Amino acid sequence: MQLYNKLSAEERAALIDEAGEDRLTISFYQYHQIKNTEVFRNHLFLNWDPMDVLGRIYVASEGINAQLSVPAKNFNDFKTHLDSIDFLKDVRLNIAVEQDNKSFLKLKVKIRTKIVADGLNDDTFDVTDIGVHLKAKEFNDIIEKDDTILIDMRNHYESEIGHFKNADTPDVDTFRDSLPIITDSIKGHEEDRNIVMYCTGGIRCEKASAYFKHQGFKNVFQLEGGIINYARQVDSEGLENKFLGKNFVFDHRKSERISDVIISNCHQCGETCDTHVNCANQACHLLFIQCDNCKSKMDNCCSDECKEVNALSAEEQKELRKGKHASNKIFKKGRSEVLKFKK
Repeated sequence: MQLYNKLSAEERAALIDEAGEDRLTISFYQYHQIKNTEVFRNHLFLNWDPMDVLGRIYVASEGINAQLSVPAKNFNDFKTHLDSIDFLKDVRLNIAVEQDNKSFLKLKVKIRTKIVADGLNDDTFDVTDIGVHLKAKEFNDIIEKDDTILIDMRNHYESEIGHFKNADTPDVDTFRDSLPIITDSIKGHEEDRNIVMYCTGGIRCEKASAYFKHQGFKNVFQLEGGIINYARQVDSEGLENKFLGKNFVFDHRKSERISDVIISNCHQCGETCDTHVNCANQACHLLFIQCDNCKSKMDNCCSDECKEVNALSAEEQKELRKGKHASNKIFKKGRSEVLKFKK
């Protein structure tokens, strides 16, 4: 019984090309008490692998967080399976604004302590006691009010390329970093302000809204379905689009355009640009913004040092990496002294 992916990303990409079929990129989440996470995890893999589902799915005792792609022809079967699971029946599916058949190249279903790492050790608050969900029109209306504080619950590299007008965009690296910083910034407005939040697909706001209510804030709201769902509602209902730029996504696409305006710049030359790339030096892999001219000039690298390493043979690069621990610190997103024009 196969319970794990056995194909490499390259092998899967070749199969996708050979199939020549359209795929849908989808995300969803649901908070729910799952008693046996391993049994549930294996159940998902055994049912989704035959449907050619690919993606990154986190299962925890508090619920599920899924980002995946599925062949369009298999979508109905996939939805039928979701509906067969009591707490996932009719769960909201956020379908990507821009599709890419290779948004995911492996099926990874992983067991985690939490579906969103929040850094909280306070088990006294109820994660299901959430704020009020707002649809796009309601969201547009409330963020124009003087008594509203609009908060971007995402990380600095996400909000840098796109955010809502007049939003507070904390300069943080992780969701766990943002909670104490935001709590301090809104302290004193427990009853006199609307605390309105948004994120990519809604999952971070779901937990944050419960946390802020637990902290005593009375008027807590969140954008239902996040930026992804907002973009679809704006388009289908002919509403004013108050989002500026791109929406960062955690797959091979890296982003999807929500509005034509570009609000960021190339981290190497300063020219207007909002294209995220990863440094081609695999020992670096730094995420940063790079324009086409710098991409060509720097051979897809973030620095001259990485450019020199990347010019070596694969064997020489592997030898340089030997014995070095690849900690998360080397993958820090958008934080490096070599990035001269990082905001």
